[in-house]
Amino acid sequence: MSDVVVTVPKAIWDDWCEEGDLPGAPWTGLESHFYLFGYSRPTIEPGERVYVVARNALRGYAPLVRIDTWGPRYALVRHGGAVAVTITQPIRGFRGWRYRWWKQEQEYSYEFGQGQP
Repeated sequence: MSDVVVTVPKAIWDDWCEEGDLPGAPWTGLESHFYLFGYSRPTIEPGERVYVVARNALRGYAPLVRIDTWGPRYALVRHGGAVAVTITQPIRGFRGWRYRWWKQEQEYSYEFGQGQP
């Protein structure tokens, strides 16, 4: 399992949410890209999870569809299928990506958009 975790900066969180299909929403047919930079890329396969952290909390995940690459720049691509989950521990934002460090059993669902988890 190679699930990865990325951070959306607090300043763009609301705009970022408007760009893609939110948890529980049907797929609109559009793709969403999370852009990263660098030659150190995660080992992750389609179907594995890309988790999103924002405002010091885990907000959810979406299944990876593929990775698009342009030299040192690349994007983690998803379609619909986002799921709102969080954990009890706060997560401070970071640049780049990391592999998931908590156990999936620690995750719990919440209703996205209904305040902070």
